[in-house]
Amino acid sequence: MKGREIYSDLRCAPPVIVRIDGRSFKNALSRMEFEKPYDSRFASAMADAVELFFRNSGFSPVFAYVFSDEISFFFREVAFEGRVEKIDSIVPSFISSALTMLLGSDEPLSFDSRVIPVHGQIVSDYLIWRQAEAWRNCVNSHAYYALLSEGLEEEDAAGFLRNKGTSDMHELLFSRGTNVAKLPAWQRRGMMVVKEEYKVEGFNPHLDERTLTTRRKVVQNWDIPQFRTPEGACFVKDLICPENGRTT
Repeated sequence: MKGREIYSDLRCAPPVIVRIDGRSFKNALSRMEFEKPYDSRFASAMADAVELFFRNSGFSPVFAYVFSDEISFFFREVAFEGRVEKIDSIVPSFISSALTMLLGSDEPLSFDSRVIPVHGQIVSDYLIWRQAEAWRNCVNSHAYYALLSEGLEEEDAAGFLRNKGTSDMHELLFSRGTNVAKLPAWQRRGMMVVKEEYKVEGFNPHLDERTLTTRRKVVQNWDIPQFRTPEGACFVKDLICPENGRTT
């Protein structure tokens, strides 16, 4: 029967992005009475779950980009010799368990997963693409719940917005007192979880001199730039190639 495990040797070569998405989160979060369309408590739990992954999973992501119930991990090195079945099962299962515990949920939460081979400029292009989706999701979600607050049924609100462009939804929200540009940055642009280096001063008694040791800590960034801007391009470059400008 071992021979029927025909996908067990499917492998990926780094660098890769592993993207996980929440499964049926809308109903689960609604039952937990989170604010709509965004709740900072849920966003904090997502970021904290990612931080736990950095610390305790045994994997070594370079960074993770988070928005809504989606997480994209960038790996320069992959565990389990790149076995896709292992990666696609362990990454989402760890986050599912961590998030369920952090939220104190009475029901299990789950994520699906995919492995995305990348190289060079594709990493930046990928992040620009996902951040554009975060922006679209932000505007659409606020518009959708604005309509629900006025008494529209869910199906009617979704139908009304179906063929609307982003500018149309901007106007809809502005006319109702919401300036999208003033919404929290984490709602509009997403968040990053990264490892940052810092220096620790010590003393070497054998050499009778002070020393500096480089250490790393996991940091959440809730105010990231737009990746398509010059500032954002520098931000991404520093993430993916801090030393030599290469991602491969």
